[in-house]
Amino acid sequence: MSTSKLDAVYRSILLTKFFTKGWGKPENLRRLFEFRKVVSNRDECFKLVEKDYPVTITKEQNLSDCRLLEGYFVTPMEKHLPGIVPEIAQKAHFQMLLPIHWQEQNCKPVCLHLAGTGDHYFWRRRNLMVKPLLKEGIGGIILENPFYGLRKPTDQVRSSLHNVSDIFVMGGCLILESLVLFHWCERNGLGPLGVTGLSMGGHMASLAATNWPKPLVLVPCLSWSTASAVFLQGVMAHSINWDLLESQYLSDGAYREKLSKMVTIVDEAFLAGKKFAQTYSQRMEAPNETTDQIIKNVIEPTYPLDITYKEKSLPHISEDVLSRKRKEVPIAMEAKKKFAQNENDKLKILLDENKIRQSLYDKLTSNEKFELESQDIEIINKLSEDSKREVLLKCKIDNKTFNSKIEPITTEIILEKSKVVNTKKIEAVPAIKDIEKPKTEKKSWNVTDLTSDLWVNLPFMKSSGKKIDIGKIHWRDREALQFMRGIMDECTHLSNFSIPYDTSLIIAVCAKHDAYVPREDVGALEEIWPGAEVRYVDAGHVSAYILHQSLFRSCIKEAFEKSKKKWTDGKHIE
Repeated sequence: MSTSKLDAVYRSILLTKFFTKGWGKPENLRRLFEFRKVVSNRDECFKLVEKDYPVTITKEQNLSDCRLLEGYFVTPMEKHLPGIVPEIAQKAHFQMLLPIHWQEQNCKPVCLHLAGTGDHYFWRRRNLMVKPLLKEGIGGIILENPFYGLRKPTDQVRSSLHNVSDIFVMGGCLILESLVLFHWCERNGLGPLGVTGLSMGGHMASLAATNWPKPLVLVPCLSWSTASAVFLQGVMAHSINWDLLESQYLSDGAYREKLSKMVTIVDEAFLAGKKFAQTYSQRMEAPNETTDQIIKNVIEPTYPLDITYKEKSLPHISEDVLSRKRKEVPIAMEAKKKFAQNENDKLKILLDENKIRQSLYDKLTSNEKFELESQDIEIINKLSEDSKREVLLKCKIDNKTFNSKIEPITTEIILEKSKVVNTKKIEAVPAIKDIEKPKTEKKSWNVTDLTSDLWVNLPFMKSSGKKIDIGKIHWRDREALQFMRGIMDECTHLSNFSIPYDTSLIIAVCAKHDAYVPREDVGALEEIWPGAEVRYVDAGHVSAYILHQSLFRSCIKEAFEKSKKKWTDGKHIE
């Protein structure tokens, strides 16, 4: 699916940079990884926040269209991980808007709204989401994110989190603070309850919903199953100083090894293996399934196969295999000869059309080493792309060429769309010739669809290994990027958390062309949370945020209507 160009342009004009001070203290990362194991388990996490957790109301006011409350409480995160939350962020501020008159006295729906990236203070969510929903009879709580607004450290600029660890501190705080507010709502006779958010707020809402042991409306908008793709594959990846992160990561080998063992990369292969393990375990534990049934499932799968099993005696099978192997050798040799002949025929056509000289043709079709003179190089440059490929496939660069000293630039060679300048005569040998075992191991690079050694030996194709251009490399290509993927998946991937109590109350809204939140190779929301509904808008991240606010609100209203059907006498019915 194509991504939105508007997303990329919008991100490029923003000044916000992330993780400008690096990873954060290694000890803090270790503590967060350990704490993740607790908050990812609903039964254990729910015990961390008391039902009567103290909440202070500082303001209560009746306005013309609603009832306004403001308050605060100390984040439970400080209690369980002392010193990890900055002092200014330890006090969780919130604002609450309730209808003056409830549509139903026994049903007082309230939705918690979590902030997206850059959403400081309360005004944006209050005007765009909460007030319009008040007209539908749904109250709203607006919680200030740690590191944002009233909770922003004095030395932090805008939304620029200083450390990678800060995003995990923020997530841990919001999970526990959401539980505080849900408990507080229940004590005050409010419900059914729900949680929502846009972009980062949508993902934080998803994490918060995993730890409430009762039916809970969840409407995550413009988010997905993990934050790893956002920072490694989305447009926000360009707002991170990867060179700083890599240098810090490589500075302490012993500690790096210890931390890396604590994280797991969650991709589609991991999820497939996890699903297989669960299914296999269930089969082995199933009391009614006999060994014969298991064998039948293996040899008679439900999906179609193009293989027919025929029982044969072992001698006949061995003979068939040997016979086939004998036939494969001459076939392979014949194919090799045919390929070489075809290449020579194509070169003969170029010669007949006077596109190459006889001397160049003789070099390319010979079995001897040869040098390309400056006239030969000029002729090759004038060929079409296809013809140029045919010529280049017939030769490979000799290693000695580039081990020698470089002479002054005199000759220009144009390969593909790049301009390459080289001064040495290119010594080449036929590519069809039997491959000799190289003296030194070469590093394999998938540079183009041409697999000739020419491409991997040209100096301009070799990486310096110093700078990280996130737009040109895959996250698996550098160890620091792998670690970032690992810790993001470890602490934010929804598959590492409990499944929400009632997934039928989940309506996720995603943008088809979202360049901020890529959805490839990270696990689908519907598979992680069976029963959840995912809807898509034909837009990018930015355009969806601007144009589809009404859709987000309508999904919240619809999810609460579902919840009301399960709500009687102030509580959910099973």
